[in-house]
Amino acid sequence: MRLAGKTILVTAAGQGIGRASAIALATEGARVIATDRDAGLLRGLEGMETAALDVTDAGAIAATAGRVGRLDGLFNCAGMVAQGSLLDLTDEDWDRSVALNVTAMMRLTRAVLPGMLDRAAETGTASILNMASMASSVKGFVNRTAYGATKAAVIGLTKAIAADFVGRGIRCNALCPGTVDTPSLRGRIAAAADPAQAERDFIARQPMGRLATVGDITPMVVYLLSDESRFVSGQAMLVDGGVTI
Repeated sequence: MRLAGKTILVTAAGQGIGRASAIALATEGARVIATDRDAGLLRGLEGMETAALDVTDAGAIAATAGRVGRLDGLFNCAGMVAQGSLLDLTDEDWDRSVALNVTAMMRLTRAVLPGMLDRAAETGTASILNMASMASSVKGFVNRTAYGATKAAVIGLTKAIAADFVGRGIRCNALCPGTVDTPSLRGRIAAAADPAQAERDFIARQPMGRLATVGDITPMVVYLLSDESRFVSGQAMLVDGGVTI
């Protein structure tokens, strides 16, 4: 049990990487607090504490932080993908991307950080994991202006938190997946003019020749939220099937 005795909060735990990560963390012995904007998606997460949380709602963040107490780990998984180049980008999509991908992450982390600092003072370490992407400051992708810009901001936020609190036992890292087969991706494929071609295009950009599964991503999540990564902080960790070789 690599996470026995640890309490970890996961956002966007209703589906995709968030749900798979919550299950993997609980399997390794963590007390998992699984949250999602849609509480109905949290059904079936046996042995976990579940709660509705809209991470764009500052009041809900404050209430959640007060309820969960001192955390050993936080996985900021919630986010969105806006499609389009700069010329296609609407102010609404830009604002929504910044609000969900960056501002919400900052607010939730800020709200739970005092308790994490207290916990780190007791145990020696606590870990924050932020969902970024290979589409970020790592690499640019077509039609991902808002997404790439906000995920690059996540990496900057991650490094800033890591630098500020490294001496107080807080580790902060960013997870940068490649193209993962999730409900979100399937929705984007279905919305394409030619869904079959869109799927082939997503697969083709992975040198390994396939989409990632959530099971390809969760081992890195467990590692970065466990004490096995106790000497790792401020890093953007790629799990991308070789895209950025």
